[in-house]
Amino acid sequence: MDMRQPQVIYTQPGDTQPSDTSLGDLPLDARYSAVRAHTLALAAPLSDEDCGAQSMPDASPVKWHMAHTTWFFETFILERMEPDFAPFHPAFRVLFNSYYNGVGDKHPRAQRGLLTRPAMAQVRAYRHDVDARVARLLASALDAQQRAQLELLVTLGLQHEQQHQELILTDVKHLLAQSALLPAYLDAPRPAAPPAAPLAWVDIDGGLADIGHAGDGFCFDNELPRHKQYVAPFQLASRLVTNGEYLAFVAAGGYFNAALWLAEGWDWVRSQGLKSPFYWRCDEQGAWTEFTLHGEQPLDLERPATHLSLFEADAYAHWAGARLPTEAEWEVAAASAQNSELQQMFGHCWQWTSSSYAPYPGFQVAPGALGEYNGKFMLNQYVLRGSSCATPDGHARASYRNFFPAGARWQFTGLRLARQA
Repeated sequence: MDMRQPQVIYTQPGDTQPSDTSLGDLPLDARYSAVRAHTLALAAPLSDEDCGAQSMPDASPVKWHMAHTTWFFETFILERMEPDFAPFHPAFRVLFNSYYNGVGDKHPRAQRGLLTRPAMAQVRAYRHDVDARVARLLASALDAQQRAQLELLVTLGLQHEQQHQELILTDVKHLLAQSALLPAYLDAPRPAAPPAAPLAWVDIDGGLADIGHAGDGFCFDNELPRHKQYVAPFQLASRLVTNGEYLAFVAAGGYFNAALWLAEGWDWVRSQGLKSPFYWRCDEQGAWTEFTLHGEQPLDLERPATHLSLFEADAYAHWAGARLPTEAEWEVAAASAQNSELQQMFGHCWQWTSSSYAPYPGFQVAPGALGEYNGKFMLNQYVLRGSSCATPDGHARASYRNFFPAGARWQFTGLRLARQA
């Protein structure tokens, strides 16, 4: 692979269940090497200056992402299991702790861009050192209990790093968009999207459904436990809302019609003076462009509309005479017999649901610092389903629960309509 052109961007998306990749079939040590190498590949097109900058408190510098994912393996694996453990640098335990109160102090999130030291070269050395030590641990003689614990923690660490790989791309996009140069992350031209299929309504049977992760494969704690939930019959749009369709909402004055918006959303729109989605721009001649990872491009009307907040997605749904699906409806549709009629379920953009991010019935927080991974964020957030063009291959599944505040829109977030049958 060309290290300057990461293949994760605009991968071939799946329309129903996400297909697993050969990565999942590799031995654990090979999977570890592949995931860790991919993070380096994502940083390769960037300068050291790019990697150290932070464009807003919600985003993090690439250098921090690279160090934090390494900190995860050092803190939760090497510190627990490596004989005669010694940290690579004692201060890194604070500098690169994200939100694990059980581990100790943290560097303030909004000030991650002030960390000019360590330099990128030292962060790469940190990654190299931890990778070598994890490799030795994986190759060492362990009893069955230790081996099982090590494999569980390494697998979690790899899934965690894949989450940060997506964040690297969304955070870099936000960073580059702040420059008047509007620089491209990827030099290669972005291919035009094929014409969007006509939108159709797919009938989804209701009933008592099983919701949550099933099977022996990996899942995060917030996908458990699997449980019963009643879903009334409903209809789901066959594809995502396109840029062209959303542009019609903009042209119809959607951002100036209070009747379409939730009260908090209307206050959010007015306070920021918003008139269109994130990264859209209209020139004096009325031509629309969109900032992308390939730089500023003419607005592609056939592509799914992305970088929408929950407020914008909900307002569009009201304007279109529809609504957002609940997360249970989305999961039922993804697993239903009718899912062959559904397009763009995975690999295009995360899809907002109307469901608050809350624990499933019977959810239990794991003991220790790792129990802070998801559970403590189950407040004032909304669930998104599917995956995006920046989601690493093999990382998505029907039960995956992404979550963000209602006003977040720097991620690849879009919408799919639903309505009652």
